[in-house]
Amino acid sequence: MAEETSPEVGEPHPYEFHVSGPRNLSSPNWRDLFCSSWKDNNYRRTVIACFIQAVYLLELDRQEKKTEANGLAPKWWKPFKYKLAETLVDQRDGSIYGAVFEWDRSAAVADFIFMRPSGAPRAVLALRGTLLNRPTIRRDLEDDLRFLTWESLKGSIRFDGALKALKSIVDRFGSCNVCIAGHSLGAGFALQVGKALAKQGVFVECHLFNPPSVSLAMSLRSVGEKAGFVWKRIKSLLPSSNVEVQAESGENSTGKLTKKWVPHLYVNNSDYICCYYANPPVGTEIDGNTANALENSTKADISESVAAKLFVMSKGPQKFLEAHGLQQWWSDDMELQLAVHNSKLIDRQLRSLYTPPSRTPQHQVKPL
Repeated sequence: MAEETSPEVGEPHPYEFHVSGPRNLSSPNWRDLFCSSWKDNNYRRTVIACFIQAVYLLELDRQEKKTEANGLAPKWWKPFKYKLAETLVDQRDGSIYGAVFEWDRSAAVADFIFMRPSGAPRAVLALRGTLLNRPTIRRDLEDDLRFLTWESLKGSIRFDGALKALKSIVDRFGSCNVCIAGHSLGAGFALQVGKALAKQGVFVECHLFNPPSVSLAMSLRSVGEKAGFVWKRIKSLLPSSNVEVQAESGENSTGKLTKKWVPHLYVNNSDYICCYYANPPVGTEIDGNTANALENSTKADISESVAAKLFVMSKGPQKFLEAHGLQQWWSDDMELQLAVHNSKLIDRQLRSLYTPPSRTPQHQVKPL
């Protein structure tokens, strides 16, 4: 989360790109036509995180009445040859909560990049998280409380605005050329907006940094899940018919889906807001061998098995504020591990996308 800081006169602002931005990250050049930097997952993650930081700074620039000429935000997207195409504004308080960045062909050609590098998205929709500043804190906290209570953001005006913006760029460029990303509360919006399109069969690349996983509804539900798991273990020891087994599996004659929506989640276990995503399903144990097997899996294997790609920070900030911050995701000394592919929370949130509706046979006895 970006926070407003007033630097002393003569000192660079702490959110200047050259001060707190990524190190050793070169701008695109003509070599990208032969070996695209966007095919490097670390480069891709870093640039997308910079776009989200730009959204934070767009709002701070607006509050300080800065323009594109003297604002902090533009330096966070221009080095990558992108341009600001649209800002998402909450009409209730005028705050900027998201932005659409598009490939800037004119800027690229000026540096002798005559084609968009392979893998570089045509457009990226980036969504910021909570800003603890007076002009926007009320609306931000309203959505924080909405998620905390209901584990859903669908009633928010910002959800509707983000979904409309995402549909617009998908219609223009195609789903394979579009990416959505968010940090903290923005990651919660990105997940639910991306899922809304996935339900319509439209799959867009999705990157979620420190997505919120804490909610009262989820905490209460986990108690029932543990009890349900114990009951299933007991029930498995009892005689049962093949019909019941088929009904519980949620499968029908159509078989499993051939294509899945696979969001990328970036989690720090020292961040209690998002660490719940790293919990495996009840009764499932994830060890080092499982993680290594996932890392060694081919793309074909992944497309058949995973619900999401979950990256856990294995070396990084331990204090909460830093562990929840966005800056860690472009740090030079960070270490990520592809940890699990089917956590309890991911499974619950994405289950409706993968499980076809089951049909209850007429001769099956329904429980009272």
